[in-house]
Formats: sequence, structure tokens, C-alpha cells
Amino acid sequence: MAELRVIPTRMELKKLQTRYQTARRGHKLLKDKRDELMRRFLEVVKRDKELRERVEAALKAAYAGFDLAAAVTHPKILEESLMLPKKSGEIAVSYRNQMSVTVPDFAMIESAVGDSDTYNYGLISTSGELDNALTALGSVRRDLLLLAATEKEAQLLAEEIERTRRRVNALEHIMMPRYLAAIRQIKMKLDENERGNITRLMKVKDMMVAAQYREKHDFFPDEEEA
Repeated sequence: MAELRVIPTRMELKKLQTRYQTARRGHKLLKDKRDELMRRFLEVVKRDKELRERVEAALKAAYAGFDLAAAVTHPKILEESLMLPKKSGEIAVSYRNQMSVTVPDFAMIESAVGDSDTYNYGLISTSGELDNALTALGSVRRDLLLLAATEKEAQLLAEEIERTRRRVNALEHIMMPRYLAAIRQIKMKLDENERGNITRLMKVKDMMVAAQYREKHDFFPDEEEA
């Protein structure tokens, strides 16, 4: 790990201590955010699993109905019956904020094509199995949209969790240790300078005491004899 190059001064020490405290607060906030994102991600995954099972079961039933309709209906008649849709629709997309993550919501806007109460094919030449299959397929549309939005939300939350995790690790294993190492380095240098100053002051004091002693004995030699 590369160390920070700092000037060993008290001002620089104060600046680094402030940065370290800011990094600690940011680290705690990011850890809390990561934990909350994980909690919400697990909720979304659970909801996604339930939706997927429901959609897969509904699609399986609809496809089984189409297979049965294809078995009792002539292929040409079945193809002509499914050429025109009963409804047309558009997907409206809205967005919401989820822990600083913008996730989409999908909604179906439908409009009838012709008479919405009837199918766009002749009922005489087709079987009731086709009607049931189309009804089953139509009932799963909204769940499909909800499943798509849920899976997209899970993907975006997972990406945000990964980004937050990298930031937490960068603060915990890189930035904060660098600040602590630089703070220790400056403190050691300042302590060393302080010890040097104290040593010099003690040396100066000893020199001053010695000078006073010599001066006293130079001016009052008789006092020592007395």
C-alpha cells in the first residue's frame, strides 16, 4: 500500500485527522447503505421468484391450451384466426427512487381493436380450446410486465450493491489505513522534534548554569576560601 507524502507539521496533522474522521463517517454511512440495499435486494429477489413461478405456470397452461387447439383445428384456420389482434397496447414507463437507485415501473395501456367483447375470428370454425388459451395468455400480460420490472430492479440494486461494496472496501482497506499511517508518521516526527527541542533546552540550561557558576567564582573567589 502506497503511503501518503505529507509535510510533518501540526497543520497537516490536523488536516489529516479531519479527513480520517470524514472517511470514518462515510465508511459507516456506506456500510449502512450496503446493508439496507442487501435487505431490499433480498425482498425483490423473493418477490421475483414468486412472480416467475406464477408466470411460468400461467404460460405453461396457455401453451398447453394452444397445443390442444392446434390438435383439433386445421393449421390454416388457426393461422388465419390469430392474424388480427383483439387489442393493441403500449407500455408506459415510469421511474421511482430506491435507495438512490432509479428503478423502472411498467404499465400496459390497452385499446380495443374493433368490438372488444368478441374475438377477431369466426367462432364456428374454431374450438373453445383456442378461446381458453387466448384468455389464459391475456391474463398473464400484467404479471409479465411486473416480472420484467422486478428483475430490472433486482439487476440495478445488485449493481449498486457492488459499487457500494467497492467504496466500502476502498475506504476500509486503502484510504483509512493511509490516513492512519500518515498521522502516526507526523506524530512520530513531531515527538522526535519535541524531544530534540527539550534536549537542546536542557543543554542550553546546563550551559547557562555552568556559565553562572564560572562567573560567580570568577568575581567572588574569597567566598570559596572562606
